[in-house]
Amino acid sequence: MTEVPVERISYLLSNVQRSLFPHLREEVGELTEKERRFVVVLEVVEIEKHVRGHHWLGRKPKDRKPLARAFVAKAFYNIPTTGALLERLRRDKAFRQLCGWECWYRVPSESTFSRTFDEFAQSELTDKVHEALVKEYVGDDVVWHVSRDSTAVEAREKPVKKEAAPEASKVKRKRGRPRKGEQRPVPDKKRIEKQREWSIEECLADLPRVCDVGTKKNSKGYKSSWVGYKFNADVADGGIPLSGITTSASVHDSQVAIPLMKMTASRVESFYDLMDSAYDAEPIRLTSLEMGHVPIIDHNARGGKALPMEPDRARRYNNRTTAERFNSELKDNHGGSMVRVRGNKKVHAHLMFGLLVIFAEAVIGLVT
Repeated sequence: MTEVPVERISYLLSNVQRSLFPHLREEVGELTEKERRFVVVLEVVEIEKHVRGHHWLGRKPKDRKPLARAFVAKAFYNIPTTGALLERLRRDKAFRQLCGWECWYRVPSESTFSRTFDEFAQSELTDKVHEALVKEYVGDDVVWHVSRDSTAVEAREKPVKKEAAPEASKVKRKRGRPRKGEQRPVPDKKRIEKQREWSIEECLADLPRVCDVGTKKNSKGYKSSWVGYKFNADVADGGIPLSGITTSASVHDSQVAIPLMKMTASRVESFYDLMDSAYDAEPIRLTSLEMGHVPIIDHNARGGKALPMEPDRARRYNNRTTAERFNSELKDNHGGSMVRVRGNKKVHAHLMFGLLVIFAEAVIGLVT
């Protein structure tokens, strides 16, 4: 990557050190190292800029800006529940003031937090903030490697039962060549073939989003299952997340590759697409090539013998660990393994708050 985002974040850090920290020291007192990091994350994310204003009619709702900052704090400090967040806001003066409340009795109730979170989820606030951040800090740059991966997200809700396939789809196709004059139905295109022709909006609308059961193999070949969702992400060099999509747990990784590719391409320019063997499909490879990228995909043996990568591609493929590190960071330190909300939109918003924190810390890490 070039020096454009480095210069931008260096300028922001300089302003924070010179102007904001002395002011906060007078208002709040001496900040700990983690509190200083949290302040910088808030300055990078600037979520309050994207919170819409209130309508003049009706009862005035609680100010959404400190509430939005509090949800960023929840992801930053890996606070498990809204109740635990409220407890800390009421007893920790510095933490409360950094979020935007002067006095403990001004902190809203838990029900207000829940209603506001639902409002943020329905309005896709976190997605809008993330897209703006990517375009601001990375949009003028060129990304060398985009690493694509997914991670299981366990949820506390009942899985939706799959509907039985219609009888027409169960009719077996005749084997061999058709007889003279025989008309056979043309098989419908697969989802990833249709995605090549669709817009981003059409691709996203077609992806299953309900809570269901997913199954995967671990590194040792053992199968494991979970109830919930799957979070799919594109991650740039340096661990900077570029795109994120939450789907049903049962959705195969290959079904989300082209929507992610199109979403990321609308935000940044890149050279290489790095994917594991789950993405080894010709439509994915062709889409990457048509975008001017170089697809480096681990070969899927599918019961046969795996083909080795060329040495130069294998070296570049090693950069794909950035996506795996992103998944670990999200689940271990920023709420990815503590999903207490229900429904795709809320689960996605919860995960995206963690993604925003990881984005901010990644760009800060370019200069520290």
